[in-house]
Amino acid sequence: MPPQIQQWLSAGAQWLPPGLLPPNLIPGATPAAGSSASDASRFRSFRILGTSAVSDKALHDEVLALFGRESNFTQPRASCMYAEFGFQIGYAPAFGAPSAPPGASSSMPPADILVSLSCGQVQMIGYAWPYGAKTGLTEEASKKVAAIARKAFGT
Repeated sequence: MPPQIQQWLSAGAQWLPPGLLPPNLIPGATPAAGSSASDASRFRSFRILGTSAVSDKALHDEVLALFGRESNFTQPRASCMYAEFGFQIGYAPAFGAPSAPPGASSSMPPADILVSLSCGQVQMIGYAWPYGAKTGLTEEASKKVAAIARKAFGT
C-alpha cells in the first residue's frame, strides 16, 4: 500500500470507536484512544457491542433453520475469524417443549457459534461442527445472518 494512503487510513482510524476495526487491520496504525477494551464484556474473546435474546418463536426457528441445514455452508474462502455475531444455542423449554429432547440434558452447556460475515465463515465452540470442513457461509446464508441480526436488534 502506498505510504500516503496508509497515512490517510491511519489518521481516519483514530476517529473510529475503539474495537470497531480488527486489530492489525491497518499496518502501523495505533489503536484508537478510548476506554480500555480489557474491561469490556466478551463472548469467546470477542468484544460485545450489543446483545439480544431471541424471544420470538419465528426468529428462533430462523436461527435453528440457518444452523440446522448443511446447504447453508460450504468450504471456507478465507482463513480468518473476526466474529461480528455470536449465537449461543442451548436447550430452552420456553417454546413449549415439556422436557429435554432424547439424549439431551437441560444441564448440557450451550453451543457457541461465532459468525464472521467479513471472513464468510462460522466456528462452533463446545461441540463438533456437524458439517465437517464446511465452515464457510454461502451467499444466501450470509444474507440470512444479516436479516436475523436486523430482526433481533430492530435495525
